[in-house]
Amino acid sequence: MTALEYVLKRDRAFVIGALIFVCVLAWGYMLAGAGMSMGSGSDAMSMPMAWGAGHALVVFVMWWIMMVAMMLPSAAPVVLLYARVSRTQQEAGRPFVPAGFFLAGYLLAWGLFSLVATLAQWWLEDSGLLSMMMASQSAYLSAAILIVAGLWQFTPLKQSCLRHCRSPLHFLVHGFRPGIAGALRMGAGHGFFCLGCCWFLMALLFYGGVMNLYWIAGLALYVLLEKSVPAGHLVSRLAGAALIVWGGYLLLAAS
Repeated sequence: MTALEYVLKRDRAFVIGALIFVCVLAWGYMLAGAGMSMGSGSDAMSMPMAWGAGHALVVFVMWWIMMVAMMLPSAAPVVLLYARVSRTQQEAGRPFVPAGFFLAGYLLAWGLFSLVATLAQWWLEDSGLLSMMMASQSAYLSAAILIVAGLWQFTPLKQSCLRHCRSPLHFLVHGFRPGIAGALRMGAGHGFFCLGCCWFLMALLFYGGVMNLYWIAGLALYVLLEKSVPAGHLVSRLAGAALIVWGGYLLLAAS
């Protein structure tokens, strides 16, 4: 048996191992501080970080790896499903494309979101709306983030994206594209469906703190539950209602 045949026969185990390895690396990077040094002492905590090309790159990488840490667990079933469909295509005589290229499409979609999030953080910090812990220090901004994120949970677009994320088999089988370019395109396409589900939930990090690991882990767990439990659509609407009430309370308290 050649090395390629060995890998193909155990492709599921290799994919699972690779996903776990990447996820552990991403969470390890976040636990190590994601390259964001806050310094020490009261002076370091009171002085804003100067924005420039270098700092923007660090923040972009932080967001991108944070997206991997948060979203990869919920995307893993889709990647495994693609690996199975791709294996079926290979058995039918078509070229085999590793699932890593499909995942790379996801990474491109998450990278685009990370760029937008970096620009938003830059603007919010320059406007004095974020603390040194990268959390909202404006009651009105906090209320707006919570309410809009809650309202998003009830929109038809959110629910449509959630259906695609919860039932990806139709997307993979009927929208299957051969070759590496096809795998990248499919991964990016389904990655944008996932972003349609979660992009406003990610904005909640600006409320709880971009570097708050409890918020990051909590949101990652919520995204996983919303996409995997049988009552995911109900979970989505209940969370939306809770966010609206929470934001309304903050708005009334600030008035």
